[in-house]
Amino acid sequence: MGVVLKSLLTWPCILMVGIGVLSPDMLNLLDDNGGGSGGGTSSRVVFATYAESDEQLHVVVLLAESVREFGGKFNDVPIWLYVPEQFEEPDSGTIGRLKELGVAIRSSEAPDETSWFYYAGKVFAAGVAERAAEKEKAILVWLDADTIFLGEPKAFCLPAAVSIAFRPVMHNRSGTLYGKEPNRYWQCIYERLHIRPEQLFAMTTPADHQVINTYFHAGLLVVRPERGILRGWGESFRELCRDSALTAMCREDEDNRIFLHQTALVGAILHRLSRAEMVELPDTYNYPLFFDRTFGADHAFDSLNGVVTLRYHYYFRKPDPDWAARLKGPARQIDWLKSRLASAP
Repeated sequence: MGVVLKSLLTWPCILMVGIGVLSPDMLNLLDDNGGGSGGGTSSRVVFATYAESDEQLHVVVLLAESVREFGGKFNDVPIWLYVPEQFEEPDSGTIGRLKELGVAIRSSEAPDETSWFYYAGKVFAAGVAERAAEKEKAILVWLDADTIFLGEPKAFCLPAAVSIAFRPVMHNRSGTLYGKEPNRYWQCIYERLHIRPEQLFAMTTPADHQVINTYFHAGLLVVRPERGILRGWGESFRELCRDSALTAMCREDEDNRIFLHQTALVGAILHRLSRAEMVELPDTYNYPLFFDRTFGADHAFDSLNGVVTLRYHYYFRKPDPDWAARLKGPARQIDWLKSRLASAP
């Protein structure tokens, strides 16, 4: 084992050769107007993700395989994988498979002062990817590694007036109810990031249907990189990490520490975009497969009908023995999942 980033980066880099919820009619219009890759290769969209362990590399393989299999007009878009500069040598078979799938490996690093907080590497990798996508004049789709595509993501082609497409957080584990006084944690975040009450708007969480204050999910973001949203995410995160009161609250409550990176998104987005420049993706995107089994929910997440992208949050580390029988939806997608996820990390 050893540091192999330099050798990874010698792979040929793949460069691009290319208000409310988006309704089905809007998605069809985007498709009719050539919103996908139009002829096989997209010059407008790039996917990017982050991994910092061998286990996560295996997960990225599944992500890339699903894009190539089910992405439709997006099935040949560039996929960028960001890893820490000090990245231990992964399994060579995994690296070979990523190479076969056309995944370009690039490096990024989080500032030292953020390293105690969870997901710092992901935050700053997103900013690096955004800068690269801006140079390529392409829309950037930032994805958590445990994403699987089951259909063509037409909604990734943003309307001209829109600069971000997002999903709300899955459930109200760390948010505040809309219209209610924020708790001490969120009050500190609002003050540190200079977020005014009038900037906030309501979101409904998909797993427990709570109406909460603005709280974007960090696992799926479609952005116009020239707006600097993801680079702003890193700036906001650093601000929060410097706050002694917030650090103390993160020591007192592990959830505060886990989700601090995601709270920083609120400031990064609200300070750069008006509400009219944001659109919420349909609930068929970032669909949390078996979320009810892993974290709890007010309904089951076991139907793949219409699902475009799903997340599985490491459910398959210890899945229910009958998980495949629980699934509803198209046979092709179910069979594909059965063949890939039976031994997923």
